This record gives sequence, structure tokens and C-alpha cells, in this order.
Amino acid sequence: MNDLKAKKVLMVITSHGALGNTGEKTGFWVEEFAAPYYAFVGAGVQVTLASPAGGQPPVDPKSELADFQTPSTHRFDADTEAQAQVANTAKLADVKAEDYDAVFYPGGHGPLWDLTDNADSISLIEDFLAANKPVAAVCHATAAFLNVKYAAGEYAVKGKAVTGFTNSEEEAVQLTDVVPFLLEDELIKRGGDYKKVADWNAFAVQDGLLISGQNPASSELAAEKLLAALAS
Repeated sequence: MNDLKAKKVLMVITSHGALGNTGEKTGFWVEEFAAPYYAFVGAGVQVTLASPAGGQPPVDPKSELADFQTPSTHRFDADTEAQAQVANTAKLADVKAEDYDAVFYPGGHGPLWDLTDNADSISLIEDFLAANKPVAAVCHATAAFLNVKYAAGEYAVKGKAVTGFTNSEEEAVQLTDVVPFLLEDELIKRGGDYKKVADWNAFAVQDGLLISGQNPASSELAAEKLLAALAS
């Protein structure tokens, strides 16, 4: 069992704040950041935060509504140190896989727009995989895996058990016609062995170095799988 206190985890947060052309805001989902963050901190892991634009990432305002609060979000609301860390994320282009033991992508709808085709993100994940280091994402952030390829040119998700926000969950939040694509469909198109459970239930899956969680309720589960991978 490795000592997790020596481990370093990079968390990559979306910088995208516009919900398509609806005029509404999006960003990262607080629970999907807070639950993994405190799981990592609680294990003694050193956490670094990055985002495509650097600085303060946009928060999805819906994730701050009363219905979506959890012990982790309440803890974050009272944690000025963590808030300061979020307000000062590093620029994604400036971080290197060699400096970390794993990477975790929290969701929210933002990643669909700015992390799916982001060259810095894609090469970062490819570098983690090439170095045999685990990569994890939850909910919409599994979109960050879509265009990642192995050196041989095959999609990283091909033949791998993966999950992410389901088509039916997208329909339930009435954003099917707003999002640039449906994550479930795209993971399947790239040959992913897409797995899911009933809407809104906690579910995370690991296949090799890839760890993914289905929805906000799955964020802590995905983080626990990443910690287990780091400890093994």
C-alpha cells in the first residue's frame, strides 16, 4: 500500500460559463468538485487545480441551489482556503503530467464546450496514460476522454467500460437540444463500452487507467476509485 501523503492529484475544472445560446450560465458543478476535493484532502493527497483559462472558473448557478447541497458543498461554502484555491487555478497549458500522479475532471455542463476538443487537455490525458497514471472524470467531464488517443491512434475509450451523464438524465434536465452533443452517444460512437444505472443513482466504473462516474451523485465514488488506484 503506497503512502497517499506523497501523492499529487491534478483537478482540471472547466472555464466555460455560457449554457449554449440560452443566455443562461453554466460552469462546474459544485458537488462534483467539492466531494472529490475533500476525499483527496482527507486522504492526505496534495491537490492542484487547473482550468483552460486559469483563475476563477465559473460555477454552475444551479449547483448552488438548495436541492443540490450536500455535506461536501456546505463544507466548501465555509472553506475560505479551498475557495481561494479555486479562484486561482493554474492555466491548463502550464501543467505537466510528469508533476502529478493522477488527474481528476469534475463535471458540470461546461466541459462539453471547452474540454472535449481542448488540445492541452487531450495531450495532458494522453501523457498521463502513457506514463501509466490513472485519469478520472465524473458526469459531463467524461467528455474530456472523447478525443484522447493512444500512440497507435485508437481512441482511449475504445473497448473500455466508461460512463458519464446519460441521455435520459440530459432529457430530465431539459437540455438535450442545448448541449453540443449527447455524451452517452459520443462515448458509444468511439467504441466505448458504455455503462449506466438508473438516473441519478451513484455509479462509477474503472477499466484499466480510466475511471468515470455517471452523474453528480457519483463524484465521491469516482474519487474513491482514483484513491484506490493510487494506493495500489
